[in-house]
Order: sequence, then structure tokens, then C-alpha cells
Amino acid sequence: MSVWSASTVGNNHHCKPPSSRYSSSKNWCPNLTKHKCVMSGETPIQSGDALHTPAYLSWRKLQLSRAKLKASSKTSALLSGFAMVAMVEVQLNPPSQTKVPPAMLVAFTVCTTLLVAVHMLALMISTCILPNIEAVGNLHSISLVHESPHERLHWYIEIAWAFSTLLGLILFLVEIAILCWVKFYDLSETAAWSACVVLIPVMIVFLAFAIHFYMSLATHKYEVTVTGIKELELLKEQIELGDHDSRMNNLTLLDQNRAV
Repeated sequence: MSVWSASTVGNNHHCKPPSSRYSSSKNWCPNLTKHKCVMSGETPIQSGDALHTPAYLSWRKLQLSRAKLKASSKTSALLSGFAMVAMVEVQLNPPSQTKVPPAMLVAFTVCTTLLVAVHMLALMISTCILPNIEAVGNLHSISLVHESPHERLHWYIEIAWAFSTLLGLILFLVEIAILCWVKFYDLSETAAWSACVVLIPVMIVFLAFAIHFYMSLATHKYEVTVTGIKELELLKEQIELGDHDSRMNNLTLLDQNRAV
């Protein structure tokens, strides 16, 4: 019997083929009730002690980075497509037949170029990093989290997130105002000015929400960090108290032995 045949017999002995009992389920492992297999498509259940390990913390950062990159890629692709369509479909009159200021046309060109460039940069970063994170995240194994580059490329992920959600959205709002000015200035100056009047409070609300959101997120992270530090200090005190009790017990035993 060859080596390949022996190994095949051994594998068939230990790993039985799935019967009809498991054929209707996506989980092919017959010992699924005893443990969670990596190939079962489910996240391993972590015990209470495992939730405070560095590996689990890195796993949470991986999930957050993956969510940010997904949202960044979708938003950037959508908004850059709108900007390109707006630039192509806008109808401009010759200089002799239009009353639009040349400075407004320059602003429209610059804003559209910046908008597409910012979103394309965010989309490029998301497209390059996301497959490497997805490859590790889809394995549902915390022990493999060190193979993901999300820790090393943390700043690139934050740049893509900021470009797509903050800077890109601000440029998109400015693009709408300038586009309304270029499109309707020849027909009605009131319509062109109304776009700017409406956009100003919208921009204020947008910036206020962005500042409030980031401040609330920073406060939440600070509170979580303080709570973690307090738990570590409490654990340290418990360990020191346990060491002190064990030393006292040892001294008591020694005194008893000497007395005997």
C-alpha cells in the first residue's frame, strides 16, 4: 500500500463524509456541537477571559477597519461618479453669450477636480487594503489576526475614512452650490443666490454634527480606556492581596512546623 493510500485511509477514518443529516446545513463539521470550526462560517465564541486579550482587541480593530474601508469605498465611488456626470452633462454657453463670472467657472473646475481626486484616492486606498483584511477576517479565527495589515496601515485607513466622509462630503456640497450658480446664473440670478443661501445653514449643520460626533467618539474612547485602567488596577490589587495571603499562610505553616 502506498503512502498516499495510507494517508487517505487515515483521513477517511477520522473525517467521515457528511451524511444526509448535515447535507441540508451549511456547516459540514459533524462535531459542530462540541466546537466551532473555522470553516463553519461562524465567529468563534470567546470566553470572558479571552475578551481582554491583545488578540481579541486587535480582532475588534480589524472589524472596525474593515467597516470603515467598505463605507469609504462605496461613498467615494458614488460621489465621484456624480461629480463626473455633473461635469460632463453641464451645458455652458460661449463667453460672449453668458453672464457667469470667469472666476466661478474656475472655481467649478477646481472643485470638481479636487472632489474626484480626493474620492479616487480614498477609493484606491480602500481597494488596496480591504482584500488583505477580508482574507483574514473571513477565516473567523482570532489566532490569525496578526496576519492582517490593519495595525500597520492604520493611518492609511484613517486617511481614506477622513477623505471620503469629511473632506469629500464638504467638497460635494460646495460642488452643488457652484453647479447651481453656473447652471442658473444666466436664467435667474435669484436662483443662483438661493442655492448659496440654502447651502450655508446646511454646511453649518454638517460641520456641527461632524465636530460633535468626533468629540463624542473621543469621549467614549477615553471613558472605555479609563474603565480598562481601573479594572487592571483592581486586578493588580487582587493579585497582590493573594500573594500576601499566601505568604502569611506559608509563614504560619513554618511556625507550626518549628513548634512541632
